[in-house]
Amino acid sequence: MTPMKEDYLKIIFELGGKQKKVSNKQIAISLNIAAGSVTEMVNKMTAEGLAEHTPYAGISLTNRGIRLAEDLVRKHRIWEVFLVEKLDYDLPDVHAEAEVLEHVTSPKLVNSLDDMLGHPTHCPHGGVIPDRFGHYHEDSHMVLNDAKDGSVVTVDRFIDNRDLLTYLGDLKLDIGDQLRIVKHDPFEGPVTVQNLTDDAELIVSYKASHYVFIK
Repeated sequence: MTPMKEDYLKIIFELGGKQKKVSNKQIAISLNIAAGSVTEMVNKMTAEGLAEHTPYAGISLTNRGIRLAEDLVRKHRIWEVFLVEKLDYDLPDVHAEAEVLEHVTSPKLVNSLDDMLGHPTHCPHGGVIPDRFGHYHEDSHMVLNDAKDGSVVTVDRFIDNRDLLTYLGDLKLDIGDQLRIVKHDPFEGPVTVQNLTDDAELIVSYKASHYVFIK
């Protein structure tokens, strides 16, 4: 399986494709690629039995696709925990390293890492880590852009993307922060929020607002 196809499996899983339909637009925004490329890959994954696609509704993973995605996510995120906790990596820098390491990690190695790290349930950017038996609690799949003006939400996790994590670090937006949604600017404009942790007003770009999951 190609690294690109694995990236699709992971992002569809992260966006909630285990239990609901994920739109091509969501995938395109999350992977920063053209919508046409998404359509082509979705067709390939459907033909290979990894996903099911419903026109105008979106794509979800088959049982086979889910199992593969869970295995990839587990390896990737355990390596991220290791890099941050044991090697003092900065959060924006762990994704690229974990991408390489996950492809050369045997089940025995990932289980040994898991034991050494104390069986972490979430990676440093908030994503769930399935245990060795495939058990885990489902993440929130609601993104910041979908929150209603005036509502109060809690930042739950971030998409695993270096540029995003650097951007959010500059904004000083962290997992666990409580936000009041002030307004959505029209025509795919930014989302203005009030961070109730320090009462700061933040302007989050339209694209980044699709990368921040809330509950």
